[in-house]
Amino acid sequence: MTTQRIALIPGDGIGREVVPAAVAVLEAVGRRHGVGFSYDEFDWSCERYLSEGAMMPADGLDLVRGHDAIFLGAVGAPGVPDHVSLWGLLIPIRRSFQQYVNLRPIRVFEGLDSPVRAAAAGAVDLVVVRENVEGEYSEIGGRMGRGFADELAVQQAVFTRAGVTRLVDYGLSLAEGRRSFGSVSPPARTGRLTSATKSNGIVHTMPFWDEIVAERTALHPAVRWDQEHIDALSAKLVLDPARFDVIVASNLFGDILSDLAAAVAGGIGIAPAANLNPPREFPSMFEPVHGSAPDIAGRGIANPIGAIWTAAMMLDHLGHVEAAAEVESAIAGVLAAREVRTPDLGGTATTTTFTQAVLDQLGTR
Repeated sequence: MTTQRIALIPGDGIGREVVPAAVAVLEAVGRRHGVGFSYDEFDWSCERYLSEGAMMPADGLDLVRGHDAIFLGAVGAPGVPDHVSLWGLLIPIRRSFQQYVNLRPIRVFEGLDSPVRAAAAGAVDLVVVRENVEGEYSEIGGRMGRGFADELAVQQAVFTRAGVTRLVDYGLSLAEGRRSFGSVSPPARTGRLTSATKSNGIVHTMPFWDEIVAERTALHPAVRWDQEHIDALSAKLVLDPARFDVIVASNLFGDILSDLAAAVAGGIGIAPAANLNPPREFPSMFEPVHGSAPDIAGRGIANPIGAIWTAAMMLDHLGHVEAAAEVESAIAGVLAAREVRTPDLGGTATTTTFTQAVLDQLGTR
């Protein structure tokens, strides 16, 4: 039996409720495929920050460096500014472990109607490939004259040739052989890549991005590609989401697009994400997109789909492709039956009830 060592960081709010759901599914599918898991759990959170003054200990990165993967539940809580919680935990892990690809698959499932009329089940199946360690979310900048009428703030975006190239190359490789999650076989056709830009308004970084995209796509003639300004792309993602396959975007643009696309698919609670180090020099980190949701934390009604689907992404990354496909197929089966829904999807099911429905689906395979 293969044993995978996983660092668990439940984090804040509903993260503590959906991580156990993901673990239960991992254990169930692992037994079916001869995969074992050992878990080391860390209490890194806003609660820890309020009691000890830091989201994680000074040697935190060293504590998780040797794991096969990191699974994070959520970050953020009232009373702790978001920039404190994110820059104290999530972003240091992403950057120190060079998790430069943020991968966010989007799919409209049968039985879960999209709020967008044009988003039909089976037709919308795309992935946003977001640059994850540089771009607009740099640490370069500062504030001067705090509290005075002429106070100013400067934030520098950083785009490097190496950073953009590796991100675009990942997106192109994905477009060449992407399979939908839930399918072991690759698609019969080569995919399409769309580059998000804003070179008509951002005069330096975005033309630089466009030039590199053009250079790299020329090396992949089988991939159809185009580029869209971020404002028009946002509109088209709502008006005609089925036209998209792989979208590559900068840190900021990808962040916005992936949440927008998740809403198109039916809700932020179902959205998974992976922070990948493609060379596998460091562990990758997996996290549902929904955040800590303090308004419903502790009520047992959090939607576990995002966390369970994220677990499937982790399985896929670790090489357990068939197990990953089974997990997503189980999610699809529960949704297609239209019987079990958490409140965010219009139902009354608890986190535990929905998780059990997924486990029951796995048991029928």
